[in-house]
Amino acid sequence: MSVDVRLPPWSAGRVVPSWRAALLRVEGHWTWYRRYWKSNLYSSGLQPVLFLAAMGLGFGSQVPAGPATGGLSYLHFVAPALLVAGAVQQAVAESSFPVLSGFKWQKDYLAVTATPITPGQVLGGQLIWVALRLLIAGAVYALVALAFGAWLNPGAVLVVGIGVVAGMACAAPVMALAATTNDEGSRFTSLFRFVVMPMTLFAGTFFPITQLPAVLRWLAWISPLWHGNELARGVTLGGLDLLPALGHLAFLVALFAVGALAARHYFYRRLVV
Repeated sequence: MSVDVRLPPWSAGRVVPSWRAALLRVEGHWTWYRRYWKSNLYSSGLQPVLFLAAMGLGFGSQVPAGPATGGLSYLHFVAPALLVAGAVQQAVAESSFPVLSGFKWQKDYLAVTATPITPGQVLGGQLIWVALRLLIAGAVYALVALAFGAWLNPGAVLVVGIGVVAGMACAAPVMALAATTNDEGSRFTSLFRFVVMPMTLFAGTFFPITQLPAVLRWLAWISPLWHGNELARGVTLGGLDLLPALGHLAFLVALFAVGALAARHYFYRRLVV
């Protein structure tokens, strides 16, 4: 008995171009986000702002300007790093349980790849969507921080982009991890507890890593958050030369590339039967 398989009308029986399929996935995410953006506003936009108010204005009022802050107020010192730290935390959150859900619980990845859309295009759409979420959240933070007087120059615009780059450097490897997860995602809890939170605390977000024991500084050097913090402070506070900036950027891009390649491999392995 023959089976009549009907493809979506926009595909016309052809394989969907990669860019178009990825944008279709982004459109699907955006349709959902338009309905539920208020429930995500706190975690994606307001939480980092409240943290800035607490640390930059509250606690920061008790921290005198000195060598550790480059002679600047603590608000100016911590503001760019909090944007990057918030982007990294959000990127890991958006790339862990939501991606696992696409495989295991909602199984929308299985439904999508039953169409001409490939697993690689699903991954591309997911990466673009996370980048857009980070861009929106970073822009909200930057605007509110401007009202706090947290920025010294227009370099704050670049900090938003740096936050996206640092976040995506973490998002891609976590998506690869999610694609290999078959349990209820307990490893993500450990990831937040033993990687993300220590990285936030000890990768130069709240104080220079020169305050750490020398034997532990290498842990900060290999963290993407430290590289993002150095870039963010460099474009807003100054003191960052071209070669170190290129080195920080190269580290983040390389981490993203390796993570994206691994995620692509595992997406295909899990979705192609």
